Amino acid sequence: MLCRTRSRKSVIALVFFLAEMTIKECIIYRDTLFERFAKWTSRTAGHPATFAAAVLVIVVWAITGPIFGFSNTWQLSINSTTTIITVLVVFLIQNTQNRDAAAVQLKLDELIRAIDGAHNGLLDLEELSNEDLARLRAHFEALARESRENLKRGLRDTAATELETD
Repeated sequence: MLCRTRSRKSVIALVFFLAEMTIKECIIYRDTLFERFAKWTSRTAGHPATFAAAVLVIVVWAITGPIFGFSNTWQLSINSTTTIITVLVVFLIQNTQNRDAAAVQLKLDELIRAIDGAHNGLLDLEELSNEDLARLRAHFEALARESRENLKRGLRDTAATELETD
């Protein structure tokens, strides 16, 4: 009924308005305590001051070696500390990398969706099997070779080509 009483242009505008509302509703920044801690740890672990502090701890530990007679406890303290910190930081940084990778994928998907002439079938490629990805990679490598050959002959390389379907 909506399509009969409104023009096609207003229906399209309504669809885009509803899609924009849905996107706006999704963009609510509600980080959990863990997510905030993971972000902070990721930023802090990569800071030069953190590296300097780690070097300082190792220097202090090395200086205290003669004081403790290079005992097993002295060695175990640095081994245990570094192992625990490394394991925890690996998991926190992995969380941050997963979130960043998902955000980049969504941004790329939006660019593909928004560009006229882009292949919407390339959205969500990260969900394909390795075999499907290899087949697409081979197709794009062939397109790149063809494009380079065209450039050598002085031809354009900006035409959109159709993807093969199974």
